[in-house]
Amino acid sequence: MKNIVTTCLFIIIIFGFMIGNIITPDIEISFSERRTLTQAPGFSRRELISGDFFGKFEKYTLDQFVFRDKFRGLKAFMEFKIFKQKDNNGIYIVNGNINKLEYPLNENSVLYATSKINDIYKKHLININTSYAIIPDKNFFLASDNGYLSIDYDKLAEIISESITDGVKYINIYDILSVDDYYRTDIHWSQNRLIRVADKILTGLGSNKKASDIKYIQKELYPFFGSYYGQAAVNTEPDTLIYLTNDTLEKARVFDHYYKENISIYEPERFNGVDPYDVFLSGQKPLVTIENPDSSTKRGLLLFKDSFGNSIAPLLLAGYSKITLIDLRLVSADALDKFINFAEYQDALFLYCTQTLNNSYMLR
Repeated sequence: MKNIVTTCLFIIIIFGFMIGNIITPDIEISFSERRTLTQAPGFSRRELISGDFFGKFEKYTLDQFVFRDKFRGLKAFMEFKIFKQKDNNGIYIVNGNINKLEYPLNENSVLYATSKINDIYKKHLININTSYAIIPDKNFFLASDNGYLSIDYDKLAEIISESITDGVKYINIYDILSVDDYYRTDIHWSQNRLIRVADKILTGLGSNKKASDIKYIQKELYPFFGSYYGQAAVNTEPDTLIYLTNDTLEKARVFDHYYKENISIYEPERFNGVDPYDVFLSGQKPLVTIENPDSSTKRGLLLFKDSFGNSIAPLLLAGYSKITLIDLRLVSADALDKFINFAEYQDALFLYCTQTLNNSYMLR
């Protein structure tokens, strides 16, 4: 009798999940993971014979499995709480701060990033005051002290220093950052903690202006569940996304060169979208120019950046009449002169996170 009950329950569970998967509509986007989910593959005899269809169908079923997030959460709970694993799929947690392992150091990638900087400098920036700065990821503060593997940050800095062309100066911001300057649930730094960073960069670029001399109004958006929150699949306290604004930033003209339209420095309505960090400059765009309507100086900055640059650019505007942000992950370096008149700029800054430098083949 006991075996019959067990068998019946097993059959009910199996058929229950099967029916649930059939009747549940497919989901296009996972907001918790911030990615597009695999949709049902089209059927073709060729893919069926080659076996490609089954591979695509497996990815589809894994992405669209009913109660998928619940099972991800259960797995994370088992890994961290029951089996006492130090990480779950590369995600680890230290005192409520969620982070992702970055290891080992990819020296060839760092050299590739440096060669990209050198090529751009020699082609476009010879007559422009040019610097670079490296943003440490959270592993710099959390990994080694808590028994996790991390890249050799000194080696990374050494590779760049030895291979970068003469004329490109280094601005060190490692020494003024701490883990408290970053969101607990996200990869990024928090804008309200960056005024001293902006000051050091402006000074390093030769500006006598400071972000700390500017008055800002602090705006808060809550709850902010960062990208690592969804990847960790654990329950933890959300962050508060903070942005700093004032009349100058509200009046600033921001032009998106790709869509050829004006946007805003801050778009709080994007907070409830797939990536809340898109509040800053509408997210990731190839080329964006910000013009400062209240600038007393006619000075332009070319900011080559990854996603970290979006939140510090408004603070750097304290020293410039114009800043053009360039994301080489989205636009080819060979196409820059089609969009940019380099004679209009006096300064240039390459500002990249260590994770970008360690995975730089995305730079075009």
